[in-house]
Amino acid sequence: MSEVTAAFTLRDATPADLPEVVRLVRALAEYEKLLHEAVGTEEDFRALLFGKKPVLHAVLAEVDGRVVGQALWFNNVSTFTGKPGIYLEDIFVEPEHRGLGIGKAFFRYLARRAVAEGWTRLDWQVLDWNEPSIAFYRSLGAQSGAQWINQRLSGEALRRLAA
Repeated sequence: MSEVTAAFTLRDATPADLPEVVRLVRALAEYEKLLHEAVGTEEDFRALLFGKKPVLHAVLAEVDGRVVGQALWFNNVSTFTGKPGIYLEDIFVEPEHRGLGIGKAFFRYLARRAVAEGWTRLDWQVLDWNEPSIAFYRSLGAQSGAQWINQRLSGEALRRLAA
């Protein structure tokens, strides 16, 4: 799938795009003040996106042939509906290319994909301090899951429980 406008193009990533995928993941991590957590390598993303059983998908935005944004997603499942959905893990557009409609185009692209496949929802998270993004998501009609509190096991806590 791809989308072309006068200002930008959206397209699915290819293996040749791995350096750009990693660059934009790191740019998002820096924006979120989490760069120290961004340790994924090109080989990690090669396995995730293009391995024997790909588990991640990447949609890239290009302006004048240069990658300036990406949306990384995978399928989740709603046991209540018995259908898959999309979980948007990362969405990032370089600051100098914001305002062109790329973010909205990413969401439209994913919504169209979900509807075409008969999937039931599109989920993602946003940091509570990221007011510009929250306002943008509200403009799309998104609602927060205020009743749900995210939980995570990682690092030493994950290893301790596994032991």
